[in-house]
Amino acid sequence: MTNFTIYPAIDIRDGKCVRLRQGDYNQETIYGDSPFEMARSFQEGGAKWVHMVDLDGAKAKKRVNHDSVVQVASELSVSVQVGGGIRTEADIAYYLEAGVERVILGSIAVQDPNFTKEMLAKYGGKKIVIGLDARDGYVATEGWLETSSVKANELGIELVHFGAETFIYTDISRDGMLNGPNIVEISALAKATGKEVIASGGVSSLTDLHMLRANFTDGVSGAIIGKALYTNQFTLAEALAEKGS
Repeated sequence: MTNFTIYPAIDIRDGKCVRLRQGDYNQETIYGDSPFEMARSFQEGGAKWVHMVDLDGAKAKKRVNHDSVVQVASELSVSVQVGGGIRTEADIAYYLEAGVERVILGSIAVQDPNFTKEMLAKYGGKKIVIGLDARDGYVATEGWLETSSVKANELGIELVHFGAETFIYTDISRDGMLNGPNIVEISALAKATGKEVIASGGVSSLTDLHMLRANFTDGVSGAIIGKALYTNQFTLAEALAEKGS
């Protein structure tokens, strides 16, 4: 690992930048009409990465807002990681060939672990990121609409054997709530897998970032920040300064 990385989040629904509360599609707030302009503002603010999620795609189980993602990846210098609606190798190839740096496999990692293992073997753990969205420690699927019987840590350990290098851990109960990330579970996943874990969900203050960064040596390699930036809990510049680079 190098530096603790800040990932400003851009969640896309109906072509707009939105945020949901706890993954609830009925609790949506629109923060911008253009994902591209939002990404450009993050780039201009110093971000090296943006985290983009196709919410419509996650629900429809297919790519929906991919044009917005590709525009950012192809026209801006900021690196892009994307999730939502990625179900086939064609989806993965589409994004990677369009300049997206990392593709996130979430629901499919639970529903079809063999496919996930094959994609890890073919594209490698630097390009394929495993998104573990958990509710009470169990992985949720289908845009968080369903909860599986698979424990996040157990799936993470299994996928490491097939080349997984990076995980994104989201505690759904904290997403969009601004009540702090689940540092215990995030750190536990990093220690269990021995791999990098990006924290997602609940970051509400610079203190949260400081606490996450304190676990950097244990494998907590970055934080995805959404609502806190959109509601001005702190600025991107402050977040980047807090990460120490």
